[in-house]
Amino acid sequence: MSMRFVFYTHSLVSDWNHGNAHFLRGVMRALLARGHRAVALEPADGWSRRNLLADQGTSAILRFERDFPELTSLAYDADFDHEAEISDADAVIVHEWTDPDLVARLGRARRLGGKFTLLFHDTHHRAVSAQSEIANLVLQDYDGVLAFGESLRARYLELGWPCDRVITWHEAADVALFAPRETAACIGDLIWIGNWGDEERSKEIVDYLVEPAGALNLRGTVRGVRYPGEALRTLETAGFFYGGWIANADVPDAFAAHKLTVHVPRKPYVEQLPGIPTIRVFEALACGIPLLSAPWDDCERLFRPGIDFLMARHPAEMRTMMREVLADAALARALARSGRETIEQRHTCGHRVDELLAMLAKHGTDRARRNLVPREAAA
Repeated sequence: MSMRFVFYTHSLVSDWNHGNAHFLRGVMRALLARGHRAVALEPADGWSRRNLLADQGTSAILRFERDFPELTSLAYDADFDHEAEISDADAVIVHEWTDPDLVARLGRARRLGGKFTLLFHDTHHRAVSAQSEIANLVLQDYDGVLAFGESLRARYLELGWPCDRVITWHEAADVALFAPRETAACIGDLIWIGNWGDEERSKEIVDYLVEPAGALNLRGTVRGVRYPGEALRTLETAGFFYGGWIANADVPDAFAAHKLTVHVPRKPYVEQLPGIPTIRVFEALACGIPLLSAPWDDCERLFRPGIDFLMARHPAEMRTMMREVLADAALARALARSGRETIEQRHTCGHRVDELLAMLAKHGTDRARRNLVPREAAA
């Protein structure tokens, strides 16, 4: 027996300023490896895809097809027949970036006789930063919500969702891709992979990345998009090399060519949605690179701060930690080993598929439960 999953996403093909693509690729690959079927649907004119094409050209789309030949994403326009596409699905999972009218339309299809289980997937901070946008979504015909943190899950409970219909579904690493790599040579001390964007962590990037690294005269690399001119000048002054967009499939090699990396969380996750580290933490630890982090509250105990990674309480402590990790090879190796260990034990895309299937076994429609592999239904 196998199930057919349909994922509505902003984009599977483009990871330009779109971290959810990383996670969804890994989840789909994990489902396919177990014998299930999975397809993604994305808007043909999606913001991330448009920007990737403008930035990199069609070669980036071809690159996705080469890196992930087993994955299928269908681009839809205004005339696309969504009802026909989902008619034989067992589970339809709709990401919160999906157009609100389409969110309502898919719910209506479920209400009017759809046999699939319909789930809403939230991996953003709009529930607190743009509350009306989420509150106004028509979700009453959905069977459940997948929220990527317990604090985000609490927001849906406040909106009246039954507690057993909203599960915490953290992001995770695709360990088939994100793993320690051998490299011929180290090209830098530190690498930061992340997007600037929206002034949500501009000061923190300077305080916890640029200034500590600059004070230590480290060789640094920055990859990502949406950096304004002022930010680029700041990086240049501190001695960083800025390389722009990087395909997520190239990230493991980029990590391997550097000695450490840094996590700087966005303000909404620090101040309003604690416990959500976002996917770069999972991916960095999976790659076995020592990770240093600006402050955030790991209130769900996803990791072992101080063992899996080091957390600086203030910029001066970040500078000290950078110096110590670069000078102490044994400390660097211990952090790399422990971080990878925790990912393998708790935070792979395979673990998240287990959690998804468990929800379907409990709350899925008759068709979804019938098509679960017996051992998955039992688990």
